Amino acid sequence: MPHLAQRRSISLLLEHKSIKDVIPRTYNLDCLFVNPPSPDGEVYIRDIHRVGRRSREKMIWPQVEMAGLAAMIYPQKKIELIDCIAEYMGWHKFEALLEEKKPKYLVTNVTAPTITNDMKVTFLARRYGTKTIAIGSHVTPMWKETMEDYPTLDFIIRFEPEVTFKELIDNLEAGVEDFSHISGLVWRKNGMLINNPDRPNIENMDDLPMPLYHLLPMHKYKIPMIKGNYCFVTTSRGCSAGCRFCIKHVMWDFSVRSHSPERTIEEIIELKRLGVNSIHFYADLFTVKRDYVIELSKQLIERNIKIRWTCNSRVDFIDEEMLELMAKSGCWMISWGLESGSEEVLKHMKKGINEEKTRKALAASKKFGIKNWGYFIIGMPGETVDTIKQTIRFAKSLPLDIALFHIAVPYPGTPFYYDALENGWIKMTKYEDFDMDQSTVLNYPHLSNEQIQYWAKRAFREWAFRPAPALTFLKSANSLATLKDLLTIGVSHFKWVGNK
Repeated sequence: MPHLAQRRSISLLLEHKSIKDVIPRTYNLDCLFVNPPSPDGEVYIRDIHRVGRRSREKMIWPQVEMAGLAAMIYPQKKIELIDCIAEYMGWHKFEALLEEKKPKYLVTNVTAPTITNDMKVTFLARRYGTKTIAIGSHVTPMWKETMEDYPTLDFIIRFEPEVTFKELIDNLEAGVEDFSHISGLVWRKNGMLINNPDRPNIENMDDLPMPLYHLLPMHKYKIPMIKGNYCFVTTSRGCSAGCRFCIKHVMWDFSVRSHSPERTIEEIIELKRLGVNSIHFYADLFTVKRDYVIELSKQLIERNIKIRWTCNSRVDFIDEEMLELMAKSGCWMISWGLESGSEEVLKHMKKGINEEKTRKALAASKKFGIKNWGYFIIGMPGETVDTIKQTIRFAKSLPLDIALFHIAVPYPGTPFYYDALENGWIKMTKYEDFDMDQSTVLNYPHLSNEQIQYWAKRAFREWAFRPAPALTFLKSANSLATLKDLLTIGVSHFKWVGNK
């Protein structure tokens, strides 16, 4: 089992005397929310319902979901949020900060490709007697393995964390020692692991408090092609599509729950007050509720709220009326999950789209002046060298401004994961191998993991190293700062495609 390899690294950490010797419990902070330091100095994308990956495009991911979780106990509790990725904060500086803060409680992001790294936070916090809490798309399905492998982790909150977190803190503060009544919680009782019943989804998203945007290092959040700062506004949770590889269904299932347009406008106004005018509407599928998108776009136009914004979509959840209003209200780019140019591979994924829908949607987007960012996956079930070549040809034929080619990963908890286990496709030694950027755990009888990695890199190389994409890339340098960022991104991609 993969978690046996994790235990060997834990034993080494436990031998570290500064962790074993617990300092007397004097807390300077009630709760510290942490996006842990990078494992290797690179930029990583992590969030409550993300899978975690290196960001070759150097996109700093705003910790808006973590700021929303913090809002559940504010202002009653003294809290801080540390985004080590945005701050480029290494472990030495983080250890010093932890010693200064000595939080009573600590909440950390955890993803499969960074799990050993992320769990180091709990080892360091144990020195101060801090209660440690993990959230995320990996610990939700893999709660048992995680709690067994990492004895310095006290609690896991599965699925939607807000209400469970608030109840847990209230009970801890009241001195309660039995947490059997808190839905969605995994905890330890007399050496036994207890997985409480699941908590139902929050029905009305507007019941959640507004994220504490002021806790975030806004000046650190950058993305290529955007001049100045940007941030996320979460608009909904859940997606009704049936893609078998998608981690979002592990966290939120197939229900879709949206904020109201009025609530979204409130958050935009707060961000503008903080000096942010570029926004990404953060959702599993932004255009899943047409009425919401139409009304939000109309309000932005009618109230003359000047922002530049981006979103994601599917090619079968869009139409020209919606695109025209989106463009008029400030939308300038859409990211599309296109995945493959092979109809057969798309059917295996249960993606529910086809070439005709893709071409129609991307052409309509271009018609209204909106840029297209396409995401593709190399190595899904049914993939062959021929279908990969088909995907490359398809990507090159589309009106795309940016394209990224990721390696297929059967993330724990997804239907794809269970298919891969049943068929013996998974080849791994540790959870860090579940990495869509650097490697693959997949090893099909007809397509090896080495072949999948090779073709993912070749796909990007064939798409990107052409005159039109190169020109688009250079044109996006709208300031000296973005030019420097783009050069860094270019070097990162050259290294990636050149790494055998």
